[in-house]
Parts: sequence; C-alpha cells; structure tokens
Amino acid sequence: MIIGYLGPEATFTDYAARQLFKEAKRIPFVSIPECMDAASAGEIDAAIVPLENSIEGSVNLTIDYLVHETNLQIIGEAVVPIRQHLLVHRDNIEKWMEAELICSHPHALAQCHKFLHKEFKGIPLEDMSSTAAAAKYVKNHPEQNIAAIANSLAAEEYELVTAKQNIHDYSYNHTVFAVLAKENQDIHMAQTEESKTSLMITLPSDRAGALHQVLSAFSWRKLNLSKIESRPMKTGLGRYFFIIDINLKMDDVLVPGAIAELEALGCTVKVLGSYSSHKI
Repeated sequence: MIIGYLGPEATFTDYAARQLFKEAKRIPFVSIPECMDAASAGEIDAAIVPLENSIEGSVNLTIDYLVHETNLQIIGEAVVPIRQHLLVHRDNIEKWMEAELICSHPHALAQCHKFLHKEFKGIPLEDMSSTAAAAKYVKNHPEQNIAAIANSLAAEEYELVTAKQNIHDYSYNHTVFAVLAKENQDIHMAQTEESKTSLMITLPSDRAGALHQVLSAFSWRKLNLSKIESRPMKTGLGRYFFIIDINLKMDDVLVPGAIAELEALGCTVKVLGSYSSHKI
C-alpha cells in the first residue's frame, strides 16, 4: 500500500500517516492539491491531508479541493494532538532569543501568536508550506540565526535543537487529518467506536427557512451533528453549500431517510464519506 501525505518528512501529517498505516510506503507531497491529485490519478492508494484544527478551524483548501476538484471520498480520520516547539540549528542555540526570522506553516504561526508576540515582537514571520518544511529550511541555512515552529519529530528528523517546548497558545490543540481515497479503492482501516458521515448539501434556492428545514430532517431523527459549515459555491456572491458531519456511520434507515427528505425538499446531497474516527 502507498500512502501520500503533506510533506516533507516529519510533518504532523506524516506523524498521522505513520500511526494509521504502520506498514505502508509513505510518499511526501509539497502541497495538499498535489497529494489529492495523486490519489485521484491512482498514483497512490490514499492521501492524508489536514482537514480541521481546533484553534484555527477548517483547512479550506482541503474542503474546497475535495468538493470541486476531485472524485475522492473520506474513508477515515485521525485526531492528533498538536505540540508546537521552537527549533533552531545547533550552531545558534546560544543566541536563539536573538533570532531574526521565525518560519512555519501559517496555522502554526497563528497557534503560537501569544508566545511570538511576547518573545519576538517585531521579528518577521515567514509562511512555509508545512512545519517540517520550515524545520528543513532552518537545517539548510545554519549561517542564518532563524527558528522554526514544528514538532519533536521534525527536530529529530532535521537534527535541530528545541529552544523552547510547547509554545502553542492553548493546551487543547488538535488537528483532524482526513484519509482520502477513490470510492472503489480497497483500503482496510480499523473500526472504532466513533464514526461519522459527512455530507455536502446545496440548498434549492435562497429562501427563508431553507436551512431550518434541512436541520429539521436531522433533528426529528435524533441524528447528532458535530459540524455544520458553509463554503462558497464559487459561482457568485451569496451562493453557498454546507458541510454537515453526522455522528453516525451510514446505516440502512436514519441517514438514508434524512438524505431522501432533503432531496424531496429540492436539496442536492453528496455523501463525502462514512468512516471511523481514530484518536492518536
């Protein structure tokens, strides 16, 4: 089995891939779209990409690309605790507080805003494609007094020194990573007690009470929703679709009944996946 993930090696996505598919061959990709495209083209069996962070919210690129650009389905998810550390080259450990640049993924920089504002106020921040890419950059530029925000796996992989541990602003910081594959792809994943079904719902028209009718289809069936989120259709202002997560795997009665009711109301419904949720 070949698993693609947002690279380079030692990203949080790589960590999720290692935990979910211990025996699989892992291939890093430089961007979320490239990773998902590879899964769509059959170059890899599945793609693992970030979907949502408990602090920064949804990764819109993943959602939009899944909906608009691919034929992939969500076949599983991993919930990973995020621990951010300040990493520097070993040559600069004695002067880490004088760092002239801090680099990381935009979400990681945002997750450490309080620390950066207090300790490195006025110091430039540079966005990277991933936390591991930032660590790799620091490793390759020992002549510069710069620091990366990344995880302990990246510190080990790129031989960096941890100048400051756990610099994230909030102790409860988790990221959900989605496992994506083509519908007919035969990939075995362990079943867990927690399951979800994700739907994309487009309302029939912009009329009063339409969303209320949609939610009622779930409410009277006592289907618990863990997420409801709107995203632009990209066809004009004021046109949105909704992503809804149901805390139940696809069954024979309740979820199909809700979908049938929504379609009777004139909604367009697409099942993005029905899958197990893995806590790592």
